[in-house]
Amino acid sequence: MFVSWRSLNICRTVISPYAATDFFSVQRRPAVAGCSLRPGLCTSSLRELSGKPYNVPPSAEFVARVSGIPTMAKLPYKETADGLDAAFVGVPIDTGTSNRPGARFGPRQIRVESAMLRAYNSGTRAAPYESLVVADIGDVNVNVYDLKDTCRRIREAYRKILAAGCIPLTMGGDHTIAYPILQAVAEKHGPIGLVHVDAHADTSDMFLGEKIGHGTPFRRCVEEGLLDCKRVVQIGLRGSGYSADSYEWSRAQGFRVVQVEECWLKSLAPLMAEVRAQMGSGPVYLSFDIDALDPAFAPGTGAPEIAGLTAIQGLEIIRGCRGLNLVGCDLVEVSPPYDTTGNTALTGANLLFEMLCVLPKVKYY
Repeated sequence: MFVSWRSLNICRTVISPYAATDFFSVQRRPAVAGCSLRPGLCTSSLRELSGKPYNVPPSAEFVARVSGIPTMAKLPYKETADGLDAAFVGVPIDTGTSNRPGARFGPRQIRVESAMLRAYNSGTRAAPYESLVVADIGDVNVNVYDLKDTCRRIREAYRKILAAGCIPLTMGGDHTIAYPILQAVAEKHGPIGLVHVDAHADTSDMFLGEKIGHGTPFRRCVEEGLLDCKRVVQIGLRGSGYSADSYEWSRAQGFRVVQVEECWLKSLAPLMAEVRAQMGSGPVYLSFDIDALDPAFAPGTGAPEIAGLTAIQGLEIIRGCRGLNLVGCDLVEVSPPYDTTGNTALTGANLLFEMLCVLPKVKYY
């Protein structure tokens, strides 16, 4: 069903009666003299030049944030990645969690808090919705009773997303999900560079006899040759360990390890210049565990560790990925039951928007 608001030069669309989402889809239309460039108000001549329709989040100037069915950033819901340049996708599992559960509710709460997001990045002047066709494609249908089967389902789902030429922006879910996602990504792109932001290395061999869990994904990835180990950096690692050097295995593989002590009380912009040089022009995956941030900023997570990164440093890391050949990103381990204020999910939603803003081909003013 299509309804045009001609006075505002906006298209208001409902995708389906089952996953209805009000949104503004920028269409090719005749230019309007003196038309405002505020998001949600009109189609600018710059957008028209592309000849491609873009999905633009509705402006809260005209559509109440509390209205509608929650999708990421109030973008349209789409059942597949076909025709999309990038897609937000949820993977709602916490079956691999070793401590506090609840991350299965992460994608849902991130979507709710994402109603605060607007169309432009005021800090970097990025205009992702003038550059890429983006939508929310819902959640992977996981098996909450069987982690190995869930990994199979994730892998198959991401093969389809990647086959469509779409870059996935993933809402977790616990960090186990990085393993099957990277299986699909490496199947398409070959060994991947990795920017891993986390309190934990997630390179353990096994826990309680199990080799698949949120503490083991990158060990499994190395064993299967999914990572280009000279192009892997782990940032923000900290906490007590099972040995005097908890990161010896990572360094032995060729990873660059940046412990949190190296990050305290400083800007991480110089570090990210070095990371960009390390990653080069090859394909790169960005995996961001919300527990990389100090619990003061992100308390709602499964394995919090004190003395972490600040929210500002988190932004510096993601913004520092601009120019990399990013082929996928994730934000994991948001646990709403431990997020009494909603600030962890709100932070996660903003970090995902920042990831969208640094994808290849995004326009900057």
